Amino acid sequence: MRKVIHDIRLMTKCCMLYYEEHFSQQQISDILGLSRPTVSRILKHAKDTGIVEIKIVQNSQGNYEDLERQLEKKFGLKEVIIVDDKTNSQGQKAELGKAAAKYLERTLKHQDIVGVSMGTTIKEISNFIEQNDRLNVTFIPLIGGVGQVWIDIHPNQIVRDLAQVFGGEVRLLHAPAVLSNESIKSNLKMDKSIQQIMKDMNAIELAVVGIGVPTDKRSTMMATGYFQEEDIRIFEKKKAVGDICLQFYDINGNTDQFDFNRNVFGIEIERLRKINKVLGVAGGCEKAEAIIGAIQGKYINILVTNYSCGRKLLER
Repeated sequence: MRKVIHDIRLMTKCCMLYYEEHFSQQQISDILGLSRPTVSRILKHAKDTGIVEIKIVQNSQGNYEDLERQLEKKFGLKEVIIVDDKTNSQGQKAELGKAAAKYLERTLKHQDIVGVSMGTTIKEISNFIEQNDRLNVTFIPLIGGVGQVWIDIHPNQIVRDLAQVFGGEVRLLHAPAVLSNESIKSNLKMDKSIQQIMKDMNAIELAVVGIGVPTDKRSTMMATGYFQEEDIRIFEKKKAVGDICLQFYDINGNTDQFDFNRNVFGIEIERLRKINKVLGVAGGCEKAEAIIGAIQGKYINILVTNYSCGRKLLER
């Protein structure tokens, strides 16, 4: 066997058949009169000794695969998708939304149940769906409504838009995002229609969430009208770095110190840990700590972000 593996002529011929003429290993074993395991060992030995060199020719534009792999390994993420930096906020959000749309088109299957949060970046996703096949996918909002301000970032509107472009179904959550106290929240959960959608949330296979920065006065969170500048000072004092579905956490992903979270109506942030795939969509270097906190808390396991933010994450 050793003589066969070290036969340079045989090794070269085997490699030419496999890499240049694209014969399968089983076909090569038939052609050369070798066992399939022997063919496999010959091909491996050819790579190990440099007879075969495999070179990946990468696209020079938008070539971020190496950075993606480094981030996946560093943070233990299932997948990282890096997009180009854009010069303005709206252009960046569109670029992130486009990448998230491609991810959904690639991964969604018939009868999947998808949970979706809110925000100006998440609302961009439906604009870039090019799906031809109509999928029987159900979209569910992960959080209640945010009033009449910026109706297009309302979770119910976002899931409607996604269901329309995918040809899927939609479940609407007719409840406010934030309630006055836990007692009202408990009473609302007794409603039959609410109970059904909360039950559906337990069957979600994929969640798509935006990641906010609670100390950013320009954020979607501030646009909801639920918060004042005094709230921002409180978040800063408690070292909040990010929010998902209006639920706050620190750099380690801890939520215990944020009493406000208990009044938010929707999926509990800890429940995200039990969902198979949670796609976090966020860009801008100012969101690096919010993304790290989300990863540390295990609230996301897939990330779409831009190049500069990705570099900052890698340097942490």
